[in-house]
Amino acid sequence: MTTNHSHNILITGASGYLGGTLLSRWQTAQLPSHGTLYALVRTEQQSQAVQQYGATPLYMGLNDDQNIIQTIVDHEISIIYFLIDAASARTQVPMIQALGQVRERTGKPVHFLHTSGAKLFSSHAGHPTDRAFSDADPGLYEMQRTAKPSHPWLGPALEANNTVIATAEANGVRSYIFIPCVVYGPGEGFGNRISIQTVAIVKAALKAKRVYRVDSGRPVWPVAHIQDTVGLYLDLLRKMLLEETLDSGRQGYYLAASGTVAWDDLYSAMAQRLAERGVIEDATVGDANDAVLEEIGEALSRPKDFVPVELGGGCVLDAQHGRQFGWRPRYSPEHALTTAKDEVDWILEHLDRS
Repeated sequence: MTTNHSHNILITGASGYLGGTLLSRWQTAQLPSHGTLYALVRTEQQSQAVQQYGATPLYMGLNDDQNIIQTIVDHEISIIYFLIDAASARTQVPMIQALGQVRERTGKPVHFLHTSGAKLFSSHAGHPTDRAFSDADPGLYEMQRTAKPSHPWLGPALEANNTVIATAEANGVRSYIFIPCVVYGPGEGFGNRISIQTVAIVKAALKAKRVYRVDSGRPVWPVAHIQDTVGLYLDLLRKMLLEETLDSGRQGYYLAASGTVAWDDLYSAMAQRLAERGVIEDATVGDANDAVLEEIGEALSRPKDFVPVELGGGCVLDAQHGRQFGWRPRYSPEHALTTAKDEVDWILEHLDRS
């Protein structure tokens, strides 16, 4: 199915790990025809960088709702990929309101993709870990809406998802909650080229001089290579551009994951390489006590009680939604373990630049 609508697209977070890799793959992604690709920038350096990837830089005052709305409406942006703030809905609300105005003015379908995180669908949010559930589960919205988070930081992030969905419904905007998990592999963008969670394991080890587990048992977590994660971003975009059927709103959750691995296995694989590199002396994984959690918290600039949220927990959410329309991860979950050596080397090489 082809379309006569020419969508102008905005990417936020283009200097980040996910957004930068998405931008770097844009020109080779063989996307359907679309209008202008804009990238939100804050500096002249970023402006120059995004142009190398074929994007038009766009400045916007993110603390000024009217400026946000005016800029989006003036540029007739009809698709926004939001990758800059999972912890609040501060900026998303005026962006979604602006999309609603673009829809009214142009008659185009409009889309808002909010990048969230797997923590909100894990034991940290009070979700079960004894039975798998999927991102295509029709009850997922209600499960998320009534979640009971274990840490106060997660409350606003959960509410951000709910606010995005409600605001989109009120403004005639199709919304999507995109769920990255433990993403690994070399980033390809112009800014940050390293992940978050694997990086946290390395930072913690550098400080504590050993890798420590923060859970009992063997909890598992979904994993995805950066290329597979970006592949789902692009596959969703293809569907939007072709105006093909795509679940959105309360049914619009999309996890990018090839499967799960046990944290213990990931810790062990990374500890092995950290020991080989002389970063730590002992390659065995220890059990974190209060003093260790305090030390790791300092390394991660997190309070002690947030360290288990940052570095562990159980999540059995299964990635089915993307697979239903043809997304296929190229890398198995075990790939995260067999390439842990390369991941550690890449992080150590880029850590001081992140």
